[in-house]
Amino acid sequence: MSSTKKILIILLLVFIVIQVIRPGKNEGQAMGTEDITSVVQVPDSIMVILKASCYDCHSDHSEYPWFDQVTPVNWWVNHHINEGKSELNFTHFGTYSAKKMHHKLDEIAETVEKGEMPLPSYLWMHGEAKLSPAQREAIINWAKSAQGSLQLQQP
Repeated sequence: MSSTKKILIILLLVFIVIQVIRPGKNEGQAMGTEDITSVVQVPDSIMVILKASCYDCHSDHSEYPWFDQVTPVNWWVNHHINEGKSELNFTHFGTYSAKKMHHKLDEIAETVEKGEMPLPSYLWMHGEAKLSPAQREAIINWAKSAQGSLQLQQP
């Protein structure tokens, strides 16, 4: 047996073995008593956009694609989800301080306006999450409006 064939067999065996090493899934409740909707008004039209384009990485509930069943791809997906939730978690938005809420709404408007969100790496396999110019404008306007309502509600 050639050394190339041995290496390929070893790599295949390693690939098979690592399939049992899977990260935990992000399958909690997407909306609850601490969700963003408990703090600011989120029109249905905006919620549809947020769920389609943001919630997979920025909530406690992700809809997993087929390729997430393959290790090590699922490690990469899990890393992106954890990173996204550490930046902004819509499920726990109600636990943020008023200052942090205001800042996060500002970041939403800014990152959407700059086209930084959703991430290109996410859009590559989730084309339906791509925001149209009208959707971008709607999210930006909503985030700015929500900031204003926070200032009225909280000192």
